[in-house]
Amino acid sequence: MAAFLSQEWFDKVDALTAAAGDLNIPAAVAGMVMNVTVNGAPDGSVDLALNGGKFERGHNASAGTKLILPADLLRKIFLEGDAAAGMQGFMTGQIKVEGDMSKLMTLQSARPSEEQKNLFKQILELTA
Repeated sequence: MAAFLSQEWFDKVDALTAAAGDLNIPAAVAGMVMNVTVNGAPDGSVDLALNGGKFERGHNASAGTKLILPADLLRKIFLEGDAAAGMQGFMTGQIKVEGDMSKLMTLQSARPSEEQKNLFKQILELTA
């Protein structure tokens, strides 16, 4: 088990993602780059990017959209697949959006592939 968004967690996620091979990422998400700032992670705020359907450490200079949200909400949305938590977080102001909001709508309507669901399940199992 690794603390969510810790260095150890990112290392384990990188290894699982590499081992998973082709994730059959939906086309709408495959070309998307979005920066995310996560507050309340074990090591404080964490900057990451959703790039082509995969998380990478740090922000990506080509992203036109940035999300700012708390770590527990990111976990619910991306690892646990709780779309209702995402909508509630947006409506209550827990999720802040800077830039092109249409990217967020694209992300919300995309459905993960079976390969992505399997990877998310593996990541959730190793996440403390």
